Amino acid sequence: MSKLSHLDERGDARMVDVSDKAVTIRTAIAEGFVAMAPETLALVETGEAKKGDVLATARIAGIVAAKRTHELIPLCHPLAISKVAVQFKTSPAPVGIHVSAEVKVTGQTGVEMEALTAVSVACLTIYDMLKAADKGMTISDVRLVEKTGGRSGTWRAER
Repeated sequence: MSKLSHLDERGDARMVDVSDKAVTIRTAIAEGFVAMAPETLALVETGEAKKGDVLATARIAGIVAAKRTHELIPLCHPLAISKVAVQFKTSPAPVGIHVSAEVKVTGQTGVEMEALTAVSVACLTIYDMLKAADKGMTISDVRLVEKTGGRSGTWRAER
């Protein structure tokens, strides 16, 4: 009925059976952006945010989120993730913080959802840590940038 792997022949949702897939090294990189007022970014850069170290907290939140993706996304497999790296780059124009996450596993299924979840939760944590100073922040451009491994090989987003 569908070429979507999470649907069976009747169209019902299912968890994909990956037992016949090869165990390979699989990676995924995702990114996102939190736009904010210049004064809000200054709080991050000077370490003066009232709730504490914004980026350290967001990094830990992103790592934990990647490890718990299967608890949030109903049809994701629980994975023994071997690497999660969450990075930040401040930007004066547009004003905000670029967030990226790289996730790695040696397994039978990819880690795209884990990388996207890490970025999303890191962005949400930045918002939470700074919302008292700037309720007008926006989160945007969350997307998969690259994935490697598995039957489909390497894929990279166009810039």
